[in-house]
Amino acid sequence: MAGNSARRGAVRKGKKGASVGSGGNGRQALEGRKPTPKAEDRTGHPAARRAASTARRTQTREAAKARGAQVAELLVGRNPVVEALRAKVPAQSLYVAAGLDADERVSEAIRLAGNKGLPILEVSRGELDKMTGAILHQGIALQVPPFVYADFDEMLQRARESVTPPLLVALDGVTDPRNLGAVIRSAVAFGAQGVILPQRRAAGVTAVAWRTSAGAAARIPVAQVTNLTRSLTAAKQAGIFVVGLDADGDTTLDDLTLADSPIMVVVGSEGRGLSRLATEVCDLTLSIPMAESAESLNASVAAAVVLADIARRRRQM
Repeated sequence: MAGNSARRGAVRKGKKGASVGSGGNGRQALEGRKPTPKAEDRTGHPAARRAASTARRTQTREAAKARGAQVAELLVGRNPVVEALRAKVPAQSLYVAAGLDADERVSEAIRLAGNKGLPILEVSRGELDKMTGAILHQGIALQVPPFVYADFDEMLQRARESVTPPLLVALDGVTDPRNLGAVIRSAVAFGAQGVILPQRRAAGVTAVAWRTSAGAAARIPVAQVTNLTRSLTAAKQAGIFVVGLDADGDTTLDDLTLADSPIMVVVGSEGRGLSRLATEVCDLTLSIPMAESAESLNASVAAAVVLADIARRRRQM
């Protein structure tokens, strides 16, 4: 009967007699198999387990951020890690890439972590890349809890009690954590006693800022305030001169006569500079003399120039 050959189990007659068909299975076998899935897509494969673990960590981190909670971060780089361990920053674990060519900084970091009883975990370089988001980690990373900010009122109180003229730095809307880290590093280098930054629309002390500061954030109080203008006003009431950096300032750095006085240097944001409200609070605005063909300086570079000049003048007094 016509069409019977298409039915499963149909009988086909040949020279060797009747045989039962495969029901189409033979034709399917000839079509070949699908491409082999990637390692991370195969259930039970080590790469799949690592990918799932990374996804869970990312999901947990994003969920915590959505709730407004702070989560632990990875501090990477040999100098930042060893500086943080020297400064006894509370850490949770140390990650070291397998087969790392260790220098004296790595050896010291491992020794300090061991003395503190921290877990020292050896991971592959690829896994460390994923954990750090492919940031240049130099084969080592330190998991640190959220940064603990200093209390601004206590910072002012210590400034009042200081035997040397206080030198503080305030950042007005600096959003790049690398600039923040560079400012913190300069503040430590030139003898400042504290750094103040606003809570909103500004960079906080993240792992990126930690790394740029080369661990200096562990050696200086950093306060985060809800209203920078109000905090600048409080500093003035405490007897501190508030000096804002502005390319069009009414005083140049060469003419600064307040170096031996209590000073708070206010650094504006990368694009717009000082805000109008911060400018109105400042006792004076200060410009840095530059060649006419030069553009304005980066926020962290401008802060370093002014802090270095104030420190130089104080040494000569």
